[in-house]
Amino acid sequence: MAKPVSTLNPKKQLDSFLAKFDPKIASLARRALTKMRQRLPGSIEMVYDNYNALAIGFVPDERPSNAIFSVVLYTRHINLFFLQGVGLPDPNRRLQGTGNQVRHIRLESIATLDDPAIVSLMNAALHRAKVPLDPKQPRKLIIKAISSKQRPRRI
Repeated sequence: MAKPVSTLNPKKQLDSFLAKFDPKIASLARRALTKMRQRLPGSIEMVYDNYNALAIGFVPDERPSNAIFSVVLYTRHINLFFLQGVGLPDPNRRLQGTGNQVRHIRLESIATLDDPAIVSLMNAALHRAKVPLDPKQPRKLIIKAISSKQRPRRI
């Protein structure tokens, strides 16, 4: 069951969620979020501090079902999810997953986000998104859910 979402400053809340993780994971996540924000002007960030992971989705509007990407922190690694990833052209076979909609890559380092194959996948995902991002829309951070029970965030 999720706790009621607090009235605290969302940025401070996200910082507190990140602080629960191993410093290396938290640092990589902060750099990845900075890079995603630069690449995705006009996106709304929706944060879910779930039982298994911390997920930060990048959405064109306030409908979670329209999310295009998410950065998800686990105890030992971070994934970048392509939430509308099925059918993306992936000649380098970088995308992982076999579901009906979502694909992902593991973020080994911040350089992964600058890999030309990953940039191409991200551009294709943006081009094919159900609802496009509006770069003129102000950035917004929304804490959507905080699970009352969580797995440990560090090993």
